[in-house]
Amino acid sequence: MMDSAEFGKERFMVEEIFTMEDLAQIEEHELSETEVNRQISLFEMSPPYLNLSGPACPGNGIRVFEEEQKKKFLKIYLEESPSRECLKFVPASGAASRMFKVLLKALSQDGVVTIGSVSRLVDSGDKDAAQLLDFMKRIRDFAFFSDLNACLKMQGLDGEILVDEGRFTESIECLLTDDGLGYANLPKGLLKFHQYPEGSRTPFEEHLVEAAAYVRNEDSTCFLHSTVSPEHMERFRNCLEGVRKLYEKKYHASFDVTFSIQKNATDTLAVDLNNRPFRQADGMLLFRPGGHGSLLQNLNDLEGDILFVKNIDNVVPDRLKPETFEWKKIMGGYLLFLQSRIFGFLKTLISGTVDVDFLESAESFLEKELMLPVPASVTSGSLDARKAYLIKRLDCPIRVCGMVKNAGEPGGGPFWVKDDDGEESFQIVETAQIDPDSTQQQDILSASTHFNPVDLVCGVRDWQGKPFDLPKFVDPNTFFVSEKSKDGRDLKALEHPGLWNGSMARWITVFVEVPGITFNPVKTVNDLLRNEHQP
Repeated sequence: MMDSAEFGKERFMVEEIFTMEDLAQIEEHELSETEVNRQISLFEMSPPYLNLSGPACPGNGIRVFEEEQKKKFLKIYLEESPSRECLKFVPASGAASRMFKVLLKALSQDGVVTIGSVSRLVDSGDKDAAQLLDFMKRIRDFAFFSDLNACLKMQGLDGEILVDEGRFTESIECLLTDDGLGYANLPKGLLKFHQYPEGSRTPFEEHLVEAAAYVRNEDSTCFLHSTVSPEHMERFRNCLEGVRKLYEKKYHASFDVTFSIQKNATDTLAVDLNNRPFRQADGMLLFRPGGHGSLLQNLNDLEGDILFVKNIDNVVPDRLKPETFEWKKIMGGYLLFLQSRIFGFLKTLISGTVDVDFLESAESFLEKELMLPVPASVTSGSLDARKAYLIKRLDCPIRVCGMVKNAGEPGGGPFWVKDDDGEESFQIVETAQIDPDSTQQQDILSASTHFNPVDLVCGVRDWQGKPFDLPKFVDPNTFFVSEKSKDGRDLKALEHPGLWNGSMARWITVFVEVPGITFNPVKTVNDLLRNEHQP
């Protein structure tokens, strides 16, 4: 099969002729004409579906720790982590608008929003109305209600009275629009999620609290890095400075927090339905963010050693944090345990002479602990060939990925994937990467028992302590193409390999079962009414 790089070279022979204005725009995005033409070539390829050989499950790819193992890895983390450079990495550029889809729909329709009008829609079978009614009936239970009421009072209204009267148009407008709290245009990280006696917290604040619990170094400095949208950078900085002293005093820690934005060079060119560059009304090319896989460059710039990756909206109140904290430390300890074994093997393989017994020991570790099958063609080969194979397989970044049992949540899952050379590896796979027309592949998808909550602990330095160059471990053939629109015109958009999909495809990957309580995402505003997010 021709890969994307080869296809791109062939495509360049008939590459698009760009104007001088186009080339200036391309350069402004820190891209090259060659790269843009390579992106265009990807739209002309068949969908790059993966070849699943089976789902990863307990006993066949997913580790389920016994109590003694949990204690062992917890002890390792508590002893070793203070001297390592541990850091939380939190992607936080996502907008909150999708959380309020049902509320925005209600505002866009004629008429006032009242308990009575919405109840009648519910009776007619309107599912969106049912969600809206739940929101209205429990509006006082949201952590943002006190802010909303204060904002309404500035407009000469009283939120409590409006609720008692069953009127909600003014409250929803005040909550979502820029004339009020502007929640529809804010990132999730800055919305009020959880109530406490001393006030409400945003998800960003909850991640600070988490950082104090498991990425604290020897001098009690806690490192956190968050990727944000450029238009919200100042808001995040203001939020941090507004609460920093409070949390540093409460948790006897100091916070070293940095922010970055998705790099222009990771943007991708949109095309029309004929795979020609999409031009806006003014004739300019349209570049779009290249998906969360683009954040690999941000990850690559960090100076951390052990990185904890977690989504901004996956947080819980303090009463549920202890179990989450324990499992982060267990996963971190397991990574340190594996890293120690891997580094030991690599040190000898790279710097010393090895015998058959050592090679067999390393191959056994690869198969039994990392669950990476070693082909018979390798084990029957020469000592030098076996040594080279082991170095190639072991000298990689490593990630321990928490997996939770399927509970109907959308998202990718853990699978065995076979590459073009017949070698198998663990991958986190999205539904879009699986051939919808293949009964065999869809059957494997249906047999999956676990899914990906985005709960990763990553080791990003080699056995000598040098940072890995993470882009070298990307599978470029795992890109995504999606259909979008702009100004009423259809277009096709290209996304880079997902951060925990193709961007980490050539890492050493280990799956660990974690309890469902560690995964509590907020996809809609009503998710905040679930018990896990209430006081």
